[in-house]
Amino acid sequence: MHVYLNTRVSLFKSRLWPEAQVSELIDVSDAALPGLLERRGLRQLAGGYADDDPRSLEARIVAILLEETRILLRPLTGAARQFLLYWIGRFEVSNVKSLIRAKMAGESASATAARLLDLGYFTHLDADALMRAEDVAELMRRLERTTYAEIVRNARQAFEESHDPFILDATLDRAYYDGLIRRARAIEPEAGPGFGRLMADLIDRLNLVWLLRYRFNYGLPPAQVYYLLLTPGYRLVPSLLRTLVGHDDLAAVLAGLPEALARPLVGAAAIPEVSARLERVAMDHAGTLLDRDGHPLARALAYLILRESGLRDLRGILRGRRLGLPTGDIRLAAGV
Repeated sequence: MHVYLNTRVSLFKSRLWPEAQVSELIDVSDAALPGLLERRGLRQLAGGYADDDPRSLEARIVAILLEETRILLRPLTGAARQFLLYWIGRFEVSNVKSLIRAKMAGESASATAARLLDLGYFTHLDADALMRAEDVAELMRRLERTTYAEIVRNARQAFEESHDPFILDATLDRAYYDGLIRRARAIEPEAGPGFGRLMADLIDRLNLVWLLRYRFNYGLPPAQVYYLLLTPGYRLVPSLLRTLVGHDDLAAVLAGLPEALARPLVGAAAIPEVSARLERVAMDHAGTLLDRDGHPLARALAYLILRESGLRDLRGILRGRRLGLPTGDIRLAAGV
């Protein structure tokens, strides 16, 4: 397993775009863009990149991630395989959200089907049967009989109490990542400290950004914010989270962070800036781990994190070009 996975990850590493290549994508002419994408191994994006429907581009990016994950899964067994399958299950959880929102809005089955991601090999849900549910309550009951029962159960209870789509989404997110943490903890002793660092970067960033958004953008009370956070976390332990949710502004929250999280956030004045800085730190850690001869599962996760981030950067560039945004604005948004 180790030899195959390490070799495959090392080969996949060449698919990551250096900053100079990303910059070239911004400057190349419209006529030359499809050829450039194809030469860089993104044949799926080369055709139809200028489609008006942004979901078409998203679906192509997800298809790339699914295919590469399927290849990386081949040698894995046991808890390691279950972790990576659950990791990629984020996209089907997105479909779950789309199904619920569509049912709440009374959307037609055809319109709902058009917004769902085609997950191919990774599909667990019978979307056609779910779309035939009479209402949201029945849809949620049906979802509780699927692979996603543990994610949906608490979300159904939250929805029945509040009928608030935001709380429903937030509860689904919390339940999914709680499950991811449990699966990660089961393999961290074997996968090593690099794997644990990747998970800590992800979960700490989610917890901090969610806390700031729920508390200061949405004005939720501290107790409700704490309920929606990932309490089996990493550096942001439950006792610290209970303190942080009680603060009255962003600066006070940042001042209460542990040194490892506070250091890259010095001077940050807005929630998007906090998120972007922590993501940059996480990408740096993933890049360092990918370059080392560490545990193959940790290197595989590092690759998938970097690959998804890079593809979403490319998506932003392609959308900016399609919308006719000035080159300088696209470059600023892409950070190159």
